[in-house]
Amino acid sequence: MTAVCGTCPPVVMDRFAWSRSSWPRVCPLLSGTDTTVETERESAGIMVEHVASVELPVDERLKIEKYRWKPSPDKDGGGRFSVVTGIHGDELEGQYVCYEVGKRIREHPELLTGTVDIYPAMNPFGIDSMMRGIPAFDLDMNRIFPGQKDGDMNEYLASLIIQDVSGSDMVLDIHASNAYLTEVPQIRINTLHQKELVPYAESMNVDLIWVHPNATVLESTFAYSLNSIGTRVLVIEMGIGMRITKSIGCQVTEGIFHLMHQMGIWAGKTGPVKKPIISTDPDEICYLNAPRGGIYIADTAAGDEVEKGQVIGRLVSPLTGEIFETVTAPYSGWLFTQREYPLTAAGSLMGRILKRG
Repeated sequence: MTAVCGTCPPVVMDRFAWSRSSWPRVCPLLSGTDTTVETERESAGIMVEHVASVELPVDERLKIEKYRWKPSPDKDGGGRFSVVTGIHGDELEGQYVCYEVGKRIREHPELLTGTVDIYPAMNPFGIDSMMRGIPAFDLDMNRIFPGQKDGDMNEYLASLIIQDVSGSDMVLDIHASNAYLTEVPQIRINTLHQKELVPYAESMNVDLIWVHPNATVLESTFAYSLNSIGTRVLVIEMGIGMRITKSIGCQVTEGIFHLMHQMGIWAGKTGPVKKPIISTDPDEICYLNAPRGGIYIADTAAGDEVEKGQVIGRLVSPLTGEIFETVTAPYSGWLFTQREYPLTAAGSLMGRILKRG
């Protein structure tokens, strides 16, 4: 029995029309395609459910799916924990986290005491085409929530996503940085929800909790939309775009199981977690921007402690062998964002430092 994947994108012809893809219809998000695998899923307490399904032209269908892990009825405490990623198609760090969470539950389903929903691909077209937004629409999916059921296709999908995820006791919205920067594992929280969310974030084994002023948080994001209606969401930023950093994924996975244990959703033992730095003052953050273009050669890494005047990196000319600029730390502190992509234009972000002292 062969499963037909509805998540892979057709080739975009224009804003409103789609044609069949000319490339092989192989989707990496399919975890099994025969009846044996389906039987194993059922016996393990996992169900694959459609969050949204939209018919497309030329006999194709867009599907957004979740994997639901359910405990045995005698162990079900009624809690629900949701892991969401793939809103931005070029951010793949969350794919490894979803895999690790599912793998660990599969190995010990008897330790599950609540429902765990895994949403690995909220923007399947973006993931399959390696694009941040929704292909053809030039649209950032994280700018259209909560959506509306009588809106266009993307607004309709956003409304169904909110409807499906709402009611969770905790939602993790996992993002990576873009292809230019590396971020240490961190949770970003709106000041409006600081009091409620910071205690949960402290259990997540991240390096930093960055509390943003309300004015800098867009109301059309997935997290803001759910937090506003009472469904708790923690936004995780980690790693780098279009890559998987196994060590960071494992660190966050440990935090997930630690938090699930605290919330009564996982009965297994969990190890100690990091005590995160908590930043609530916008003036604590120093942004390093390139004074001019060039090739950036980093002399530090994300997570390094730096001293005032220390060389962070150099902007160089591959043509003449010159050093255009030596980039130094204007303050002593902790470098929690570091530029990875070497080609740099004037004003490009090269890093962020959390000031010390």
